[in-house]
Formats: sequence, C-alpha cells, structure tokens
Amino acid sequence: MKNPFTNAKGKLIPDGKNGLSFVEDCLAFVLVLALTFLAIFFRIMDKYFNGVISTDVQKALLEQIGLVFACVAGVITWRENKHLSLGSIVEKIPQSIKKVFNAISSLVVPMILVQFFFTTFSQMFNSTQDWFTKSIGVIPYNIFFVFLPICYLAMVIMVVSNKENRVLAIIGVCLGFLTSVISIGDLLSFAFKISPDGSALYKTLEGIWPSICANATWIIIVLMLLMAFMGVPLFLVITGILYVLYSAAPGGIVSGVVSDLYLKFTKTDVLAIPLFTIAGYLLSRGSASKRFVNLFNALFGWFRGGAVIASVLVITFFTTFTGVSGVTILALGSLLSIILVGTGYDKDKAEGLITSSGALGLLFPPSIAIIMFISINYQMITTELGFSKFDITDPFVGALIPGVIMTLAMIVLGIIFDKNKNRPKLSGKAIAVSLKDSIFELLLPVIICVTLFSGFDIFEVASIAVLYTILLTTVIRKDFSLRGVAREIADSVPVSGGVLFIIAAASCLSVYMALSGIPENVTEFITQYVPNKYVFLLLMNIVLLITGCLLDIYSATILIAPILIYAAEMQFDIPVVQTSVIFLMNLSIGFLTPPVGMDLFISSYAFNKPVSKVIKGVLPFLGVQLVVLMLVTYIPSLTTCLIPADHFEKTEWAQEQKDMLKEYRMQKKLGNSVELEFDDGIPDFDDNSGSTGETVIIDGVEYQL
Repeated sequence: MKNPFTNAKGKLIPDGKNGLSFVEDCLAFVLVLALTFLAIFFRIMDKYFNGVISTDVQKALLEQIGLVFACVAGVITWRENKHLSLGSIVEKIPQSIKKVFNAISSLVVPMILVQFFFTTFSQMFNSTQDWFTKSIGVIPYNIFFVFLPICYLAMVIMVVSNKENRVLAIIGVCLGFLTSVISIGDLLSFAFKISPDGSALYKTLEGIWPSICANATWIIIVLMLLMAFMGVPLFLVITGILYVLYSAAPGGIVSGVVSDLYLKFTKTDVLAIPLFTIAGYLLSRGSASKRFVNLFNALFGWFRGGAVIASVLVITFFTTFTGVSGVTILALGSLLSIILVGTGYDKDKAEGLITSSGALGLLFPPSIAIIMFISINYQMITTELGFSKFDITDPFVGALIPGVIMTLAMIVLGIIFDKNKNRPKLSGKAIAVSLKDSIFELLLPVIICVTLFSGFDIFEVASIAVLYTILLTTVIRKDFSLRGVAREIADSVPVSGGVLFIIAAASCLSVYMALSGIPENVTEFITQYVPNKYVFLLLMNIVLLITGCLLDIYSATILIAPILIYAAEMQFDIPVVQTSVIFLMNLSIGFLTPPVGMDLFISSYAFNKPVSKVIKGVLPFLGVQLVVLMLVTYIPSLTTCLIPADHFEKTEWAQEQKDMLKEYRMQKKLGNSVELEFDDGIPDFDDNSGSTGETVIIDGVEYQL
C-alpha cells in the first residue's frame, strides 16, 4: 500500500529539503493541526460537557502551543528568507553600495539576535514571571517558553552558517555577547544563583552598552531604521530599537521586552492570521478557483460584464483569506485573464481589472489585515482612548459598506469596458450544474460569517475554516493527498510566520510609544498646523497613499496606525472605525499607485509585461477607487451606521482626559501659560481609580486628570 506521506519517488523527505528543514515543516504542520482541532474540541466540550476541562486550562494550552508555533514559524520564515523588510525600496541602488549595506547588515543582524537570545534565555529562569511559576497540570510553562530562546539561537546559527560575510557575522555575534552583559548576569543569577556583581570586570562591562545607548539613542535609532532599508527584517529592526530604548532607561532593564513579546505570541486572536492564510492557500492551490469561475460565468456570463463580475468576486474571495493581494494575482491572474479575453474582453483592460481588484478582499471578513489592525490597536482603543465597549467585530462591520461600494465600482467600470456582444445564452442547466459543483466551496464564507457574528471568537472561526478547508480539499474534492495538504500548509508558514513576529514586535513598540507620550506629542504638533478635520483627513489620505506605495500593509499598520488613530480621535473626533477603514482602503489603493505600488510589479511578473503597460491598464480603475475613498472619507455614516451607538461611547475618565488635553492644546496655541505634568514621569492609562496620574496646569490653575 502506498504511503500517503511519501512523494512520487517514494521518499519521505521532499526533494530539495534537508532532514532538519523537513522536521521543522512537520513540526509546524503538527502544531497547526493541534491548534485547529483543540480549539474546536474545546468548544464542543464546553457545549456538551461543561466543566470537564476548565476554561483556564483550555486557554493556557492553546496559548502555549501558539507560542511554540510562532517560534517554529519564525525559524522557517527565516530559513526561507521571507521575513518582511523594506529592502525592495533600495533594490536599484548601485551594486557597490549594496555590498556595503550587506556587510553592515551582516554585522548588525547577529548582534541583535544574540541580544534577544540571552534576554529571553535569562528570563526563562526568572521566578517572578508567569512562565516560571505556572503550569498546565504537571507541564510547566517553561517547557513551551524555551522555544523562544531556541528560535533566536536557530536564527543566529543560520546567519553564521552562511558563507557570505561569515567573518562579519562572527564579529556581530561577539558584539551581541558584549552588549548582553546585563542579560548574561541575570542568567547567572536566576539559573545558577551566582551573583556577578562582585566582579570588577562585570561592573565595568555592564555599564558600557547602557551608557552608549543613553548618550547616542537617536543616532542608533536612525542607523537601525537605515538597516530596515538595507534588507534587515522589520521585526528585527523594531526589536533592536526597543532593546536600545530599554537599555538607555535607568538601570538598563530589557526584560520588559520579553514579557511584552510573550504576551503577544500567546494571544489566540493573533494566531488566527496564519490559520486563515492556510485556508486561503489550500483553496487557491486546489480546484476551488476553477469551480468559482465556472459558477459565476454560468450566473453572469450571459449578460454584458458577466465575466467581469465573476472575476472580481473570485479575486475578492481569495484575497479575503490569503490576506495578500499579490498572492491572489499570482495564483489566479493568468486563469482569469484567459477567461476574460476568451469572452472578447480587451487583454490590457482584463489585466488592469484583475490587478485593481487584487486588494478588495482586505475589506471583508475574515480579512487578515483587519485582524492584524485590531491586534495592534485594540489595547490603545479600549484603554487609552476609553472605548471600553469597542468590539473586535466593529472594524469588520465598518468596512462592509465601503467594501461593497468599492467592489461594485470595479464591476461597473469593468462592465463599461466590456464591448463584447457574443455571449452564451442563459442556461438554467449550466447554473444548476456549476452550483452543485461548487456548493461546498460556497458554504465556507457562510460558515465564517455565521460563526464570526454569533459568539465564536476569531481564533475558533479560523480553526473551523482550516478544518473545513482540509476536509474539502482532501476528502470531498480530493485535490490533495495527506502529504499534499501537509506540503501546502508548510508552504504557507513563511507568509504567516513573519507576520506573527512583526505583530509581536509592533505591540511592544506601541506600549513603549504610549508610555513615552509619543501619540500625544504628534497630536499636539498636528493641532498647531492643521486647522480642521477635513484638512486632516485629506492630508492623512495623501500620506497613506504614499505609504501604501512604499510599505506592505502590515508594516504600515505597525508604524503609522496607532499614531493616526490617536490623533484623529483625540483632536478631531473622527470615529475610530472610520479612521480604521480609511487607513485600510488607502493602503490597498497604495498597492496600485504608480510608480512603485507593489501590485504593479507583481502583475508585471504575472502577466509578463512592462510595468508601464500595467500602470496604463490600472489607471482608470485607480481613479474610481480614489473617488470611493473620498466618499468614505467625508461621509462617516458609511462606516458607522451598522455599529451600535454605545460602541462609540467613552468612559467618563477618558472623556474628561480628552477634554482637558484639548483645552491644554488650545490654550498653548493661544500663547497662554500652560504646562502638562506627569506625577511619575509616564502616563498611567490602566488605573481603574479614574485618574491617569496626569496634571494639567493652565494659567497657574492645576487640574488632575
């Protein structure tokens, strides 16, 4: 009997893979199955056998398995060189300069990885942390936490194993040791009960790095940002900056970064992202795309623009799951182009339509972009801004009407360009056959929407989607063998794994920014130069369109979204949901914006044509999308009308804080004597006493927030 896990040559390990890579892929596959089946199993247990397995145990087990998956996914993503970076921006620089960049990167990357290896490894033995004191039954959390330092160590080994610039990489490792003296001291103290404080050498070395960071903070940060443009993974740049900032603080304590990373890696809503990506990959690689095309052609192909409707809906559906418009264009672009051209559609217009529709799915549930947006900004929205009733489904609901309008706009314009008059006749039999042929695929979005809006959390919905897709592609459609499913899941990990590390790093940075008052400072700056919210919205659109050209949607969400949301709400009373939708729409349109929109280059590759021709075909659709963007920007009800009114209500203390800060900014703008003080040097947003710990002094009168 043939082994379902072997390839055509009877080998267990796929061609081109070494044994270790195969083990990593298998481990990722097993962890995905564990997360998927356990989430569904626990839901069933709660329904029919409530109390048999406590909610705390269920939550802890999923969180810790999620941590292990994130670490394994991070290693695989590093191995495949798929971690997100901004390196594409400088790809066309001269080769001589690029060599210099690569040399510097070879020095910096291992240094940061070594820093975080020692920081995470030392904290593993910290008796004050949850992962040291807690357990699931007899299994201590540390069994799972150990994968975090192992992850960083594996990356270090891969960097040093690369023959190119190996000497520089080894020097970088040595620098990592020298800049991790405090963490090494913690390791000796926590694990071996050896205090290094009595050593004069240790005392000397432990102060060098914090002193450098304290005296040259901004210089180092600027250099780290330059590293991002040299191809250094973005998550590494962000964590490296955090390491510098915490090292520069009094005491040089960097352990706080580890706690924040751990909390984010163990959030199940973040883990929904790779699960939805897996579901999308399985669908796009199987027969689902052809079934959908046949169905929509049968439904709409008999009238003008029918093929256009079919193509737009298929593209939107698949991007909703993969979360990456480029993947959809690459996977389905050629097929849909052939179908459109076959119905008499102009080839350039067909490829322009496909390219322009690639990112529409980002506005519909279960959009991975929206999930990530919520994950990064949820704490700020509910705590700092005070919207305690804000629900994770609000951005999904808010994006529905704009998403429908944008999709209809693409369809209408596509129909206008459809000049073909020779169309097949409407056939009830063809519709019935294609409907029967795709009924199981059509059930998936129905299942997702029903579960998402009926009380299931986002992770459970993602688990259901993965399980259903696996059954659909193996048992029902037989698109893949068991080995084929494992291979597709492994192939999707480098796309989703990098996102997990980005989210974790970004969340740590968001916490630091909030504690440092950066959003308030930016808001104050905007107040001085932007007269009203209409000008602010226009400027925000311009900035985001440019950002969408240069950055992927995940990087932009990390770097820009928290500041814009805060400024928009605190100063101009723009609803958080409206800002969120405008943000996502701008970045999706930015993918199409010449001259460097990401999807333009992907389409150039997919359709084998010059970028200039791609741009020409995209321009009409881009113009219509910009019109829709303006409608959503200046008509708030398009994003807020479906959301309960109480979700826009602030807590009393948050409203008082907002009013006071607005008065503070107004008085300062008028030139009055104004001071803003903090009783402990940092804002305290999670004090349930009703006070933020901030004091505003206006013309000598003190107000407690």
